[in-house]
Amino acid sequence: MKRIAIIAVVILVVAAAAWALTRPKPVKVTLLTVDRGAVAATVANTRAGTVDACRRAGLSPALGGKIALLPVKNGDVVEEGELLLELWNDDIKAELELSQRDAHASRSRAREVCVTADVAKRDAERLMKLHDQRLTSEEAADQAQGKAESSAAGCTAAEDATRVADAKVDVTRAQLERSQLRAPFAGVIGEINGELGEFVTPSPVGIPTPPTVDLIDATCLYISAPIDEVDAPRIKAGLLARISLDAFPNRSFPGHVRRVAPYVLDQEKQARTVEIEAEFDNAAEAGLLAGYSADVEVVLDQRDAVLRVPTAVILPNKSVYVLDAATKKLASRTIETGVANWEYTEVVRGLAEGDRVVSSIDREGVADGAAAVPE
Repeated sequence: MKRIAIIAVVILVVAAAAWALTRPKPVKVTLLTVDRGAVAATVANTRAGTVDACRRAGLSPALGGKIALLPVKNGDVVEEGELLLELWNDDIKAELELSQRDAHASRSRAREVCVTADVAKRDAERLMKLHDQRLTSEEAADQAQGKAESSAAGCTAAEDATRVADAKVDVTRAQLERSQLRAPFAGVIGEINGELGEFVTPSPVGIPTPPTVDLIDATCLYISAPIDEVDAPRIKAGLLARISLDAFPNRSFPGHVRRVAPYVLDQEKQARTVEIEAEFDNAAEAGLLAGYSADVEVVLDQRDAVLRVPTAVILPNKSVYVLDAATKKLASRTIETGVANWEYTEVVRGLAEGDRVVSSIDREGVADGAAAVPE
């Protein structure tokens, strides 16, 4: 009997050792604690957007000619109406001087003729009074009246000639202005395509050429970005947006959607995009430059202080792995979700604040019922 007992003890020891050696080891998992915070449903542009200016003009002279004056350079800040460029126009300036002097001479001649007409009118009035008193002949009175009317007509003709001369001045001045390039609005000179002494010519019809001066209104900038057609119907003007720029990594700027284009922007194979425009709530803080690349994340819906988990921990079947603190085993738990984005998902039902969910879901051995220990 004693021998049998010893043998039984040995068997039990061997079995226990074999079980200890062959049992699966607990899988090490990374855990995250379910907490509360903000979750927003968002959509973003499909390709990089661009910082554009509300007003940006590619300017060129209306006439062709040689650049005689170029008082600005790249990067200069100019005011509305400031001269940017002037072509050689000495001949037009001479014509303007000639037409101005001719207009001055016409006004002098008009004053002379009109003074004569005024004298003739007073003479006619005196002779008519004398005729009424029978102190002069009717013929003399008629001649004086005719001379007064003729002089008055000459005054009118001289005044008309003065207006014609003034119009010629305006025409010549307009020709002079066509040889000058002035800023249509205040802004920054982005680029100048031309140097002193070079010839510039207007673009031929249907053949675009680089503008002579690129003028940018840097006080009003916005983001233009393409949005997939699937997301476009949900975007409306006024929605909040988060704007990020490659020039300012790890930063996000608040903004809002100002416009959604009522047409399809691009057609690439089977893809369709719609252009949206977003502007910064505080553009001065961003320190923008026209031409920066930018991304726009439009906030469709936002919930604050809700239960949330990282979106990456949720399995395709809407479940997560939770570590049971008592059994030290993983349990699959189905959850009901609400608002979600690529970073966080709202948990409506299935989890409680403080639950610890597995974030290393793709690790080997992670399964429902598996023993686990926190990493």
